[in-house]
Amino acid sequence: MLKCCAAMAYARPHVAGIRRHGSGSRLFLFILPSHQADTAMLHITDDIALQDWEMTESFVRSSGPGGQNVNKVSTAVELRFEAARSPSLPDPVKARLKRLAGRRWTKDGAIIIQCEETRSQARNREIARARLAELIIRALVKPKRRIATKPTYGSVKRRLAAKKARGDVKALRGKVSED
Repeated sequence: MLKCCAAMAYARPHVAGIRRHGSGSRLFLFILPSHQADTAMLHITDDIALQDWEMTESFVRSSGPGGQNVNKVSTAVELRFEAARSPSLPDPVKARLKRLAGRRWTKDGAIIIQCEETRSQARNREIARARLAELIIRALVKPKRRIATKPTYGSVKRRLAAKKARGDVKALRGKVSED
């Protein structure tokens, strides 16, 4: 999950990016105050930053509780990232991203992330951007190649002996003859 590295004491924090710290698998969410936030770019790593034309956001009315606020304010966000056309991502990362995104990947190569968790439009926007960044970070990790191994001689012998013993038990379950 995401860990917050900066203090949340700012009035209106904005997601500046998610970065991997060290060689471990920890993810850190960097948060900037609203006057320092660069909303046009989403920084994923030092090498990868998504441009503003790659992402489009639309705001719709949220479902669920919220009283009359639900009927008046469009707080839910739908973030659309043009992953297939993105020059920021290498082709292997795009392939892994397609697999990880699942049904959020559209036929035209875009990823759609919806968020309606909070009653604040700005907070829903930050959550959607953080989810996209986390998804891309997971796609950046190259899976380990499986090395085919052979079972040991002893394990093969033990397996065959267990099968023989089980077969003998089942053979004794037959009808008893009257000899």
